[in-house]
Amino acid sequence: MKPITQHVVPHPKGWALKRGGSERATKVFTTQGQAINYGQDVSRNQGAEFFVHGRNGRIRERTSYGNDPFPPRG
Repeated sequence: MKPITQHVVPHPKGWALKRGGSERATKVFTTQGQAINYGQDVSRNQGAEFFVHGRNGRIRERTSYGNDPFPPRG
């Protein structure tokens, strides 16, 4: 089973939260901060990986809200 991912990405109307692999936005926001706050809540509830993309589309932050091994290997 593929892990669930949520992405904050640039959108023509501002910033959007999209589920990984989806073409359509879950929700669109006017600011990136609003999209990040909403995306973090959704990702926590789903135990998902959370990615924040910059204006250029490249990933600038990544957070995991589930399925992390504890204790970490190393």
